Amino acid sequence: MTEQTPRTRQLARSTLTVMLAFGVAKAISLAQTFIIAKQVGVGSEWDTFVTANRVPELIFTLISGGALAHAFIPVFTGFLAQGDKEKAWRVATHVINTIFTATLITSAVVFLFANPIAASVAPGFAPAEIEQTAQIMRNLLVGTLIFSVSGISMGILNSHNHFLLPALAPIMFDVGILIGVIFLLKPLGVQGIAIGAVLGAAMHFTIQIPGLIHFKARWWPELGLRDPVMWYVIRLMLPRVAGLGVVSLNFLVMNNIASRLGEGSVSALDWGWRLMQIPETLIGTAMGTVIFPTLATLSELGDERGKRGAMSGALRFILIATIPSAVGLIVVGQPLISLLERGAFDAAAATLVYSTLRFFALGLVVHSALEIVARSFYADKDTLTPLFAALGGAAINLILSLTLSGVAQVETMRIANTTASMFPLLNLPTYTGNVGGLALANSCGVAFEVLVLLWVLRRRWHGMEESTIGKTVLKTTAASLVMALAIVIIDMVWHTLGLADQGFAYTVLRLGVEVGGGVLVFAGVAYLMKMEELQTLLTLILRRQRTEGIA
Repeated sequence: MTEQTPRTRQLARSTLTVMLAFGVAKAISLAQTFIIAKQVGVGSEWDTFVTANRVPELIFTLISGGALAHAFIPVFTGFLAQGDKEKAWRVATHVINTIFTATLITSAVVFLFANPIAASVAPGFAPAEIEQTAQIMRNLLVGTLIFSVSGISMGILNSHNHFLLPALAPIMFDVGILIGVIFLLKPLGVQGIAIGAVLGAAMHFTIQIPGLIHFKARWWPELGLRDPVMWYVIRLMLPRVAGLGVVSLNFLVMNNIASRLGEGSVSALDWGWRLMQIPETLIGTAMGTVIFPTLATLSELGDERGKRGAMSGALRFILIATIPSAVGLIVVGQPLISLLERGAFDAAAATLVYSTLRFFALGLVVHSALEIVARSFYADKDTLTPLFAALGGAAINLILSLTLSGVAQVETMRIANTTASMFPLLNLPTYTGNVGGLALANSCGVAFEVLVLLWVLRRRWHGMEESTIGKTVLKTTAASLVMALAIVIIDMVWHTLGLADQGFAYTVLRLGVEVGGGVLVFAGVAYLMKMEELQTLLTLILRRQRTEGIA
């Protein structure tokens, strides 16, 4: 226990640092959301930007995104642990140069064929929308090239257990986008946001340079195609690439279906995802980023008990944070949306966005848990098992997307209306489908993925403290339901007093009262049920504050 406590404190401090940095990034992202919602709203223009971003995002994900980091960090960390720094930097050089070259070639191909690619990704778009999508896509490819280097730089710094500059990098990216939103959106439309994204990518890399200098980074102008270690990293990376490709393919399929469900459906899907990603990034991504190097080190040492404890502790933290967050998003989702869009959405658009938010909120817990569970396999240098689980989840997502969205009825009605256009007296009704069904399908697919991985992990690690995790789930769910009831009562009182729909200031106050009241109720119920995780977290925070005060 004495060996675990310093490690736990260090993880808590690092996680808090990353969460705070991510929180600032999300605050800037919300500022973007205010302006974009006001000027663009839910419509065809934002549809084109969201669609254009899918392909550059896919290139980054498949070539230089999380797949590379998860394969690279355990190998790079291993060389550092052995004291072989030159070999570590040589491997890093070879990986960076090879990945950048691959990204450059792929981006050039996409640049040349942007129009047909845009048409295939969003077949429901009009020709002018397809052209605009292609132009935005070409601009965003520049940022993808920068990220191919910046992404691996984050992995290098994380391998040295340095999390501050990598955590600040997303803030710089969001600042760049914010510049585009404030100064370029009005004169250039959504093209201005794309230019801001490229600026943000450059700032994302620049902020990390001092850290690379501090750790005496070395670089050689060579691809290292004969370096067996680099090829080992790539072999580890390929299954993860396929897994992330499945995830990206899921979103391309969802985008394809949403483009057939009527104008604004793609935007509504994106808005719901963006709002869910705020707590998911602050909780799941932050904890996953910090715990991964620790899991990799414990795996290298063969410390199975240590891995179980680290993974279980991280997962319990995820659960006590995301379950109430998911319930809260569902309960306060509508006033939250009205606060963000500030009149930019009409009633139909607001309803459309909320329909996706509530179903994405159901997936908040499993999306965040996946950040920990999947990394447990990557720490063991197993990238195949998560791939198989992702394939199963993708199959469920595809089947449920087609079933729950009603896309078949939409296409049938579209054909019928095309035929009926010759006979106006028929006056057939329109059917817009259910874009919220796409969000629910995604949540169900990820839930399947997490459950399969937990089952395998339990067998492989000879347990995972499942009884403790189960108690955490039950207690947190009970406290969250009581919290939801309290928020509903507060909301009813608010409406009874006639304070609803009284303007922006009242909406902010309403959300503050409901969220604040909900947090207090949740904390009170958790205290009565003696939830150890919250007490431990509070103790760590208070101990840190006392230590800083003494210093």
